[in-house]
Amino acid sequence: MRISTFLYTLWQGIRNIWKNKMFSLASIATMSACIFLFGIFYSIVVNFQSVVREVESGVAITVFFEDGLSQAQMEAIGEQIGKRAEVSRKKFVSADETWEEFQKVYFEGEEDMAKDFAEDNPLANSAHYEVYMNDISMQQPLVTFIQSLNGVAEVKSSDVAANTLTDFNSLLGYVSAGIILILLCVAVFLISNTVTIGIAVRREEIGIMKLIGATDFFVRAPFIVEGILIGLLGAIIPLSVLFVMYRRIITYVGERFRWLNGILDFLPVEAVFSTLVPVALVLGVGIGFLGSFLTIRKHLRV
Repeated sequence: MRISTFLYTLWQGIRNIWKNKMFSLASIATMSACIFLFGIFYSIVVNFQSVVREVESGVAITVFFEDGLSQAQMEAIGEQIGKRAEVSRKKFVSADETWEEFQKVYFEGEEDMAKDFAEDNPLANSAHYEVYMNDISMQQPLVTFIQSLNGVAEVKSSDVAANTLTDFNSLLGYVSAGIILILLCVAVFLISNTVTIGIAVRREEIGIMKLIGATDFFVRAPFIVEGILIGLLGAIIPLSVLFVMYRRIITYVGERFRWLNGILDFLPVEAVFSTLVPVALVLGVGIGFLGSFLTIRKHLRV
């Protein structure tokens, strides 16, 4: 494509938007609203997912051994567990460490009673592994594998926590997909209407252009550019607003509700917008292109 053709196409696209400025503004405003809602929902979802991952990282499977196993045998079992893809980390807790933790919980304020067991650990066979997972939805296959290992007496896991977190993640995924689909359909419809009006307004001009030898691309390209520009503007505006809003909100909540620190930690601006910006821009441009392309195929016969 020659530079002159590109500049003409770009100018005609801008001209189309200006000539139909009321409909163009309505499309940009609606697109902005759609991307804005998408951005808000995305920010909420990724922060919830971050909290869920934090909770998941604290859910462990506890592996107890059969009586009489040596330290080397326990470590060998730990090596086999550590090779599994589902395992993020594992921690060996000896019988002495288990007894110390037990005393802190059950003998608090009555330490003298615990001294009676100084020479005889009542939890002598309580050495175990705490196994943490990358994905809690894979808990059951991991439990089944560990139970099959020689020397393993018992595996304790929290099925309720695993099922709850897995179901919550699935729900977030379905809701996200549904909302994105609705926003896409609304935006495509509005841009399609705007381009349709532009075609109707310029139908006579298009006919003259064809009579003097204009190619199909030369006629159609400005309408494609019009849709893309509407989509691009409809993405840039809400992204700018969302960036300022998100930064101010996390700063306000962090300063006003300090007691939430450590309980509910918002993802930093960079972590959210490093993904949101390119996704929103691609959505805006893609929706603009799709809306105008479908409209041209339907209403513009050249």
